[in-house]
Amino acid sequence: MAFVAETGSGHLLTMDGAVDGGGRNLAPRPMETVLAGTGGCAAYDVVLILKRGRHPVSGCSVRVQADRAEADPKVFTRIHMQFTVSGRALSATAVERAIRMSHEKYCSASAMLAKTAEITTGFEIVEV
Repeated sequence: MAFVAETGSGHLLTMDGAVDGGGRNLAPRPMETVLAGTGGCAAYDVVLILKRGRHPVSGCSVRVQADRAEADPKVFTRIHMQFTVSGRALSATAVERAIRMSHEKYCSASAMLAKTAEITTGFEIVEV
């Protein structure tokens, strides 16, 4: 139940299943990679939007938590993305706007997941 995907950019991504499903728990589950990719997509957008606005951003992380449907297909039904954005004298208004723009316009992954899941966001700013 372990799989290796080669991405369009030529990188390898390993996935595995849980032991109770025949896997060996040696890598993330496929649905975990979907969430991780969504978090990465959104964080990338947030940093890019802030940098383009000449805001002094130095980092961004996002914690993604989700609920899934009980029955097959077990789609995501609720996703919360909690951003931690670091920089010098970052404006909460600018960070909030960047997150909103990512969610509403730029992040293809969250746009797809929003078809089945309620997506909410939050953020904190860390001064560096």
